[in-house]
Amino acid sequence: MQSKSPRFLWGTATAAFQIEGAPAADGKRESNWDRFSHTPGKITDGHTADVTCDHYHRWHEDLKLMEWLGVNAYRFSICWSRVLPRGKGRVNQAGLDFYQHLIDGLLDRGITPLVTIWHGDHPQELESAGGWLNRDMIAHYADYAGVLFERLGDRVRHWITLNEPNCFLYQGYGDGLCPPGHTDWKLAYQAVHHALVGHGEAVRRFRDMRMPGDIGITMSCMQWSPATDSAKDQRAAELADHQNNLWLLDPLHGRGYPELYRTFLGELAPAVRDGDQDVIASPTDFLGVNYYQNMHVAAGTLQPDRAGPIQAYTTVHKENSPAAFLAGLKRLNQRYGPRTFIVTENGLYKKDETLAEDGTCDDHDRVDYLRTHVAALQDAIASGVDIRGYCIWSLMDNFEWSAGFTARYGLFFTDYPTQKRVAKSSARWYRDFLKEGRL
Repeated sequence: MQSKSPRFLWGTATAAFQIEGAPAADGKRESNWDRFSHTPGKITDGHTADVTCDHYHRWHEDLKLMEWLGVNAYRFSICWSRVLPRGKGRVNQAGLDFYQHLIDGLLDRGITPLVTIWHGDHPQELESAGGWLNRDMIAHYADYAGVLFERLGDRVRHWITLNEPNCFLYQGYGDGLCPPGHTDWKLAYQAVHHALVGHGEAVRRFRDMRMPGDIGITMSCMQWSPATDSAKDQRAAELADHQNNLWLLDPLHGRGYPELYRTFLGELAPAVRDGDQDVIASPTDFLGVNYYQNMHVAAGTLQPDRAGPIQAYTTVHKENSPAAFLAGLKRLNQRYGPRTFIVTENGLYKKDETLAEDGTCDDHDRVDYLRTHVAALQDAIASGVDIRGYCIWSLMDNFEWSAGFTARYGLFFTDYPTQKRVAKSSARWYRDFLKEGRL
């Protein structure tokens, strides 16, 4: 497939905490994920990201992987704890230098950096003060974003404020699967609200500083489908869609929080101050879309017309569906368009992936997944959806949050004991696709 626009970005994606390691190098202080991953019982098999892919020391090697693939874009995140170790105050130049060198290396190779400002991790010192439950976090985050704009904005033209607050904060404050590990849904909705206000303040800071380039936010945009045609399951799917998609996307696009779900939440709804909705709706240049699967849900254990949000539905099946990917992109464009989109994550999870005796990794099912989803992307563009980029998750196997090292998404197999990266069949497919410029 050849994009209609020469600006189309073909890339891969990673996140700082998942690949960097070096948790105390060059002035970096503890992050919320450092603390959480060292808490017994939080991560599968007790894994930590103290080393993970050691990207902090091996970034030159990883740039060569991207060069070999032939990508023209790389989406990565910046570790707040490296740049502002206490979350605010003095900039840690050594930590900032790491990203400056990485960005220079990308540009030298003709690879466009897409920088995510917050990908779930922030200084533990801020978390101990309440994290996203503390309204002060909004100003701290905007100040942190401003530092990045000032120091890196001469080379970075594509910024993403937040990655998936609808995952990290729901799971961090409602499900307990991410830091800080709370299980109180009232806290979860308040944390999400503060994060959305923080996003808006960062966008306003970007505009006030007259920064070149563009800025957006990335959301998990799964499709939520009823497991059966029953009224209860259809209602459960509607609530799941509202919780995970519309509750965040509507206010970002100036529609405010949807009344249907606000009524459903009742006392769980967040406290909203005057002016918050206007800040959240600060105009952005693109919406980042993360899509993996079509989620089939059934009614929960309680009546879904007035249950707690986590009890209103249960996920009974996850389907790899390029058709749902296409439908989701069209729906986003219809509801919020016309606007620009970047697919910031798309990929296939595998649990028991290993190297063969000859040292290769034939992930043919991932090749099939990527081929069919890129075809759906092509169909979406042909139908008029303005998509400017596509990033595969992930460049290489890494620390997959609470799953530790038991989940693999990479185009390159990471042999953690040796830190060797091995190109999988999917990496070779992507390389050939990019070289040929067609399916």
